[in-house]
Order: sequence, then structure tokens, then C-alpha cells
Amino acid sequence: MTMMKNKASPVSIVFFITTIFFRLVNSQTDSCSSNLNIAGLPFDSTSLSCAPVWAPNNFILRYSQTSSNLWSFVLSTPAVNSYVAMGFSSNGEMVGSSAIVGWISSGQTGTIKQYLLSGRTPNQVLPDRGNLNISSSMVISQSSRIYLIFQLNTAAQPTSRLIYAVGPDGFIPSATTSTLTEHLDKATTTLNYVTGQTRTQGTPYTRLRKSHGLLNMLGWGILMIIGAIVARHLKHMDPLWFYCHISIQSLGFLLGLSGVITGLVLNNKLDNDVSTHKSLGILILVLGCLQVMAFLARPNKESKVRIYWNWYHYTVGRILIIFAISNVFYGIHLGEKGTGWRAGYAVVISFLFLIAIILEIRMRMRK
Repeated sequence: MTMMKNKASPVSIVFFITTIFFRLVNSQTDSCSSNLNIAGLPFDSTSLSCAPVWAPNNFILRYSQTSSNLWSFVLSTPAVNSYVAMGFSSNGEMVGSSAIVGWISSGQTGTIKQYLLSGRTPNQVLPDRGNLNISSSMVISQSSRIYLIFQLNTAAQPTSRLIYAVGPDGFIPSATTSTLTEHLDKATTTLNYVTGQTRTQGTPYTRLRKSHGLLNMLGWGILMIIGAIVARHLKHMDPLWFYCHISIQSLGFLLGLSGVITGLVLNNKLDNDVSTHKSLGILILVLGCLQVMAFLARPNKESKVRIYWNWYHYTVGRILIIFAISNVFYGIHLGEKGTGWRAGYAVVISFLFLIAIILEIRMRMRK
């Protein structure tokens, strides 16, 4: 008796793999052409309008005005091991907005809360606070998707400026405090409730923000350090070191002054709560002005007060540099520029400090 072995053809194998792939993909995607099959909805889902509001992350928003003072929303997102959020903002900014945030815990228990985003730090994102009058809300996980379902009591149309966010992978808010950590990614959009068209907004005043950051980073945060290194370690090249020191510090002061001015203009336009960053910037400018005044009142080398002037000049300069570096890093954090800007500036600072350490060792060895 002969045994025949069935061998799968390459075509059938490819077909099988392709079928499995598309099943997996379709289980994690959603579109406005698909039906919303969720049991227990407190409203009729067939009348919902639909818009792909955040295409790169496959966020789908369905909504409708259920009655004269009731709006219904269903936000569909890929299943993530973190929180997903939808914020309602009056000006497109995160600070000052109210958000609906939901997550699925390890036990498949869904939690949905309203948060008031009163600031950028976790302790300023307040749970169970906000300006939204929520009639009902629920969050469920189904077919590798998370659905935030809620209704808002409002006589007027909800704000068209909407913010979407997803938390870092592996972070589930605590059941006791519900404190959120900083989001992994976010998008700000404008939704036309009538047509369903959505437009992703760029960061307001992007060019002015970049100018502010670059001017301060280069002026206060880099050139001032280079000028200080020149003054301490190149004095054997007299008088060249002096003219280089004055030129570098003057350029750094002018760039830093321009950066502070653009920062004040930007703060006036955006009306953000950046009081700490602003205060540090003004303090750095005051220290810079004191250095300019000290240069103009510089006594002769033979003067008895020259030693006190030197002590004052060195001390104020070092304090300025410390505050400048700190405020540049803090500004990168506020601007949400991510690790790219932070790492780039850290590399520059590390390189300058390495040079300063090497020159300091050589100077002490010579002595």
C-alpha cells in the first residue's frame, strides 16, 4: 500500500499567509466605510457622521447631534497598552483644554474620566475636573480596538479644535490617583462638524518658536560658554584673547537679547502659562546687562578694586551660564521638541565642557 503525502503548493502558502495578514490588519484598523457594531450604545449609531481625524494613528471619530442640546461621540483607536485621549480646546492649545481619557487595564476593565489640563506637568492634569458636561460615558475594547463613547450636554456646537493623544506604551494610570504621565504622541486638528472634513493643525507660530529657541540657545547657551573658555584659557595670547572674548560675548548678548524679545512676543500671542521659563529668561537678561555694565565700569589692572571686580565678573558670568543651560533645556521641554533637540544641545554642551576640562588640566599642570 502506497502512502501519498500532500504537499502544499507555493501559491496556496502565499494565499494562506496573505489571508492571515489581512485578517490581522483589518482587526486593528477601522474606517468610515465599516459599520459600527457595538452593543449597548445609549444612542443610535446609524446616524453618526464619521471622519478619519488622525490618519497616521488610525483614529476614527464618529459623532452626531442627538438632540438640540446633546452631542454623541465615538472615538475609535487601535488597542494600546496605555491611555487614549480626546481633548476639546478653545484655542488649539493643550493647556486650558478639557479631555476625555480612557484606558483598558490588564483585567480588561475599562476606565474613562474627564481631565482638566491646567498645565504641562502631571500634577497639573487634574482628574474628574473640566468644562465638559458629560451625560454618559463608557470605554470598551473590541476587535483590537478601543472605543471612547460619550455624550455631551451642550446647547452650542462643541469646539472644532480637537486634540488627540496616546500615552507611552506600558503605562496604565493608577486606579487610586488616576495620574497621567506625558503623552507619547499627540495631534491637534480642526473638525468641520457639518462636512466632516478635518485638518491637522501645525504648532502655532512655528517660525517664531524656532527663532526664539535658536537665538537663546546660540546666544546665552553656547556663545557665552565659548567666551568664558576663551577668557580663562587663552590669556597667554594677549591682547588677542581680550578682543575675542569681547566679540564673542557681545554677539552672544545681542542674540540672547533678540531671543528674549521674541519670547515675550510669543508669550503675548499664545498666552501660555510659562511663568518659570519667562522668569528665568528675564533673570538671564538682567545678568547679561550686569556684565555689560561691568565691562563699561572695568577698573585698571593697577586699581586696588580690580580684584573685587574680577570676583564679581567671574561669579555673575558663571551664574548666567548655569541658568542659561537650565532654561534652554526647560524651553525644549516646554516646546515639546522631543529628544532630538535635547540630545543635540546636550552633545554641544558636553563637547564644550570636555574642552574646558582638558584646558583646565593643562593649565594646572603648567602651574
